[in-house]
Amino acid sequence: MTMKRRDFLKATGLGVALLPAGQQLARAGEAPTAARPNVVLIISDDQGFGDHGFMGHDAIQTPRLDRLASGSVVFTRGYVTAPLCGPSLATLLTGLYPHQHRITGNDPGGRGPRAPFFEAFEKCPRLPEILGRAGYASFQSGKFWMAHYSRAGFTDGMTVKGRHGEAGLSIGRQTMKPVLDFVDKAKADGKPFFLWYAPMMPHLPHNPPPRLLDKYKAKTDNLPLAKYWAMCEWFDESCGQLLDHLDQQGLRENTLVVYVCDNGWVQPDPKRPGHGAGRGKLTPYDGGLRTPIMLRWPGRLAPRMDREHLASSLDLVPTILAACGLKPPPEMPGLSLLDEKAVGARDAVFAEYYTHDMADVAAPAKSLRARVCIQGDWKLILWQGLQPKVGRPAAAPPAKAELYHLKDDPFEKANLAEKHPDKVAALTKRLDEWWRP
Repeated sequence: MTMKRRDFLKATGLGVALLPAGQQLARAGEAPTAARPNVVLIISDDQGFGDHGFMGHDAIQTPRLDRLASGSVVFTRGYVTAPLCGPSLATLLTGLYPHQHRITGNDPGGRGPRAPFFEAFEKCPRLPEILGRAGYASFQSGKFWMAHYSRAGFTDGMTVKGRHGEAGLSIGRQTMKPVLDFVDKAKADGKPFFLWYAPMMPHLPHNPPPRLLDKYKAKTDNLPLAKYWAMCEWFDESCGQLLDHLDQQGLRENTLVVYVCDNGWVQPDPKRPGHGAGRGKLTPYDGGLRTPIMLRWPGRLAPRMDREHLASSLDLVPTILAACGLKPPPEMPGLSLLDEKAVGARDAVFAEYYTHDMADVAAPAKSLRARVCIQGDWKLILWQGLQPKVGRPAAAPPAKAELYHLKDDPFEKANLAEKHPDKVAALTKRLDEWWRP
């Protein structure tokens, strides 16, 4: 699909010219409830940023996500705010960095009470709650760390207790019925809806159906790798079921579909030397932080593959609110990915890396391991040193600062910090301007 630049700007600025009068989003006017789009947020779990067909993987097949990508704006250089699901998912719900929403890990240190973290979360702006005030029905499925779905403002959901999803974790692997039933009910009620589809896939346990495992065992003699590859396709199939249902219900045209991964994953593969252990989840490297981010909104966004501009999971809440004709709260630091001018003007994105367990809800820096700045092709990892043990032990940082040129060194093997002290100083200044613990 091609579009002249003039028309593309109209489609991706704030969508003014392509929207009917009652649905115009320009100048932050609020659209009537009946005119607002539905929103489906698809969240992959523990998947490498290149582990999709549309990202060029030569073994993993993801035909349904490839089709979604072909109709989407795809930011191949997307990043999450933290390489662990608890803080990353909290960003997707609040539009805030972990040091702002205070959910810096998956568990309290010493497996202490979770109530203080629930209380901190409820003080934040929360996307489902904001949309609910605008007339949206909303549904939580899959990963959710806040016990009861209503804590985030969802009107409906699958998780009511438990550490990170409970009954909600059955979605995708065991059933799709609850989410499909929600879509049907929202349509019957004539309400716009927000769907949180976050199945714990391709996350461990890697237990794909035999038909898929056999397919990938024929591609490699590495059984753990075959299981992971098969899990990626199984997740893709579940996304296809959801997307097909939207089409069958006639909801495709008025639904914004957003895709992101909560954090990366590296499944060791001896035939891919850059894909080594210790570079994925729970690390500040691209294997833990980078993700494709895509947005499909038929008639509003012209499909394209953006390999240049940086995008952040921090942007998804303000993007969704903009699409729905709502102003993001002023404390949200992200930008709308619908605003081409803002995306083009951005020169850096930031991330935070913490210990798995949270030390102190009132002092996020107590469990901070590193801050990260990506500016153009340069990436700085500035380590904070070892913190007091809070749960799982943390490895010693390899150096105070790590500097990489991602275009020349995508697997971050050559630390250039000593060769480019001026670049380290400049990016350190950017980090301190953003957040200095």
